[in-house]
Amino acid sequence: MPFMIGRSPIRRTVNYLNAGRLILKNEIQIFSVNYNTHGDHHKGTRDFVFWHLSQVQYKNPNVQVITFKNMTPTPFITCYYDNGKRMLIDLDSRSKEDILHHLTKVVGKSSETLLQESITMKKKDNPANFGVGCLRSCMCLIPGQVPCPAIVPLPYHMRGKYRNGPPEDEL
Repeated sequence: MPFMIGRSPIRRTVNYLNAGRLILKNEIQIFSVNYNTHGDHHKGTRDFVFWHLSQVQYKNPNVQVITFKNMTPTPFITCYYDNGKRMLIDLDSRSKEDILHHLTKVVGKSSETLLQESITMKKKDNPANFGVGCLRSCMCLIPGQVPCPAIVPLPYHMRGKYRNGPPEDEL
């Protein structure tokens, strides 16, 4: 299988890409990483780019991710926001785990925000759902459905107590 050839082919699997923990805030438009391919103080940044940058790209499809190699004496990340401001994050002599933890804390969404968004998206991703927090508040808003019984009473032949008759206990 040619898909699994090369350096660390696990990085090309969907399970690996979905395992990424860094989901950037909605305000971030561009995420740029500057590092060198040589030097000890760039090692953590090189490892971060090798192992985690594809996950960042996969989890943040609306963010432009750029890498600049061999253009700077020290490694850093620049995050450009939609209001024109930017944030500079120094990565000098940090390990890839430290970088990921720091980015998650500084420019990543909090776990509470992610939980709230996942609940909202689960309700809104299926058009058959209705109720509070969904696209439709009531079933009667869907074309072809029976109107709300509170507004228009149901005909007798559609009501269960008239169609099925009274329970045998009441006879």
